[in-house]
Amino acid sequence: MTEENTPHPMSRRFRGYLPVVVDVETGGFNPRTDALLEIAAVLLTMDEDGRLRRAETVVQHIDPFEGANLEQSALDFTGIDPWSPDREAVPEREGLSEIFSPIRKAVKAHDCKRAVLVGHNATFDHSFVFAAAMRADIKRNPFHPFSTFDTATLAGLAYGHTVLAQACKLAGIPFSNKEAHSAAYDAEKTADLFCGIVNRWQELGGFPPPALAEDDDC
Repeated sequence: MTEENTPHPMSRRFRGYLPVVVDVETGGFNPRTDALLEIAAVLLTMDEDGRLRRAETVVQHIDPFEGANLEQSALDFTGIDPWSPDREAVPEREGLSEIFSPIRKAVKAHDCKRAVLVGHNATFDHSFVFAAAMRADIKRNPFHPFSTFDTATLAGLAYGHTVLAQACKLAGIPFSNKEAHSAAYDAEKTADLFCGIVNRWQELGGFPPPALAEDDDC
């Protein structure tokens, strides 16, 4: 096989899935009834040594869907004013399309077959993304329908702490509580945490560089 036709090393690291880190800010905890207000996705890539690192971050502010519930306690927690014109929010269909498009391109560029969502308490983010995609009637959702990587679980294993801010501090990742609870900031810190754990696992011999990995069919 020529070098031009050699698959991207990422394609072998997670069985053909491209990890994409997602964080959402919402108007509550119920993905079927509560508004999706903000979504950020951090694309990841891999260097020639098999180390993960952050690439592009894409962010969209979302208008509450018609009839959406907005819990005041959730708005107080995030500091989001859903009706502020400064948000430049867009409807769910437009916002998700703008998020999904670069993810699909990254999946293709890394010779992967699908994206897999990485999140801190990933079930929460996954459920809101899928509920919004269903409401918007988006047929080509790039994410695996149920598999995720949860950095809360991974951080509990690696650092003995499941809170994002504390896990980042234990991992040596700067974390500002003042900047937290914006989707972009939390997604990028989650991405740094995920990359750090995966890369450290490789350094400890837990997984060989993709170029040295045995064929999946063996």
